[in-house]
Amino acid sequence: MTAATPERESPCASDSAQEDSPVSHPTRSATLVGTSRLILDGFDGVTNIVESMHRNISGLAPIVGESRKGRTRGISGMVYRNIRRVSSFVGLSLDVSLKHLSPLLSDQQTSQGREAAVSVLNGVLGDYLVATDNPLAIPTQLRSDGVPVSLEREALKAFFPQPSNRVVVLVHGLCRNDLQWQRNEINYGKALERDLGYTPLYLRYNSGLPVSDSGREFADLLEQLVSQWPVTLDELVLVGHSMGGLVSRSACRWAEKEGQHWPAHVKKMVFLGTPHHGSALERVGNSFENFLGISPYSAPFGRIGKIRSAGIKDLREGNIGGEEQPADGGNVEPVPLPAGIRCYAMAACTGSALAKLPAFEHGDGLVRITSALGQHEDDAHSLGIPPSRQAVFHGMNHFDLLGHQEVYDRLVQWLGDEEQ
Repeated sequence: MTAATPERESPCASDSAQEDSPVSHPTRSATLVGTSRLILDGFDGVTNIVESMHRNISGLAPIVGESRKGRTRGISGMVYRNIRRVSSFVGLSLDVSLKHLSPLLSDQQTSQGREAAVSVLNGVLGDYLVATDNPLAIPTQLRSDGVPVSLEREALKAFFPQPSNRVVVLVHGLCRNDLQWQRNEINYGKALERDLGYTPLYLRYNSGLPVSDSGREFADLLEQLVSQWPVTLDELVLVGHSMGGLVSRSACRWAEKEGQHWPAHVKKMVFLGTPHHGSALERVGNSFENFLGISPYSAPFGRIGKIRSAGIKDLREGNIGGEEQPADGGNVEPVPLPAGIRCYAMAACTGSALAKLPAFEHGDGLVRITSALGQHEDDAHSLGIPPSRQAVFHGMNHFDLLGHQEVYDRLVQWLGDEEQ
């Protein structure tokens, strides 16, 4: 099948044109409450770092070893306690004030620019936002055109007057959201609807949560979707970019454990730049955190490195099952691809096909080619994706995979070919 050109025919505007258009997302009141809490939490965190350094210096802690435990005492301890009391009082006052303002702000919706910022915040601190019940935490939802889709049969009939028997669900990556599949005037979901007749849906989730948590929530949504879809569903396709591919694999794993029925409808899964075997960038972050922990004088600053979310830490080794990652940097237990589903993998490389790059640069800037293709020197960890279902695009970075004509052409080729 020959693909149409989505750059010329896409019904959606480009990122820049949509940047400030209103979308159905958190109100400004929720944004203000959540942001105020984070600012005060950050203030308390800095206070803890300063007090920890004060305690180690005043106690003449050894250059190398563990930090001294506990709070400072005497006058210093009283000062730090008073700082925390003031912070707590300010936080309580802000919460009360903003709750009174909420009715005035509830009808004011956010913009795509603010929504993108909230998505980044969730990617970095998403697990913390959930643990502290912060309203900025993103719930897991299936969406269409930025609007949550109710997974009840009648609601689906109303939302999709002409539903297809073929559905594609696109899953974004770390610090991204469902609206960011629109890139360079290309939206893979809209284009696949036009060219292959798929009804597109987009997952929106908190990418800072453990991948296994997001996978479990995604699996539950897909089970509801399949059971309530208005027409007989012949084919379900999952397309995941970056972390989105790991979330999709994790959802299949949870479905198998829970005996869910939706995987029987999944014919194909496509991974775009997915770090199946981890991302080198997160390994650097983990090593830096361990380095700061060597001395009690640098250890307090290591807390800054620890704010990386559980989702980011899962990217170190491509952890999709929720297992504790080995402290020595070893591999997590291998998880094979789901049985009965044809899996395809695309990788990008920032260099040209003719460039002789060192091993470190063999990738898209965030994910190496071997990781994106599921290849591993240990056969037990290799995903075994056939070469005919692999593609490497040169002269592209990690995010170019989200909206590029060559990538889309290959996507159409794979999804449109029943035999491949």
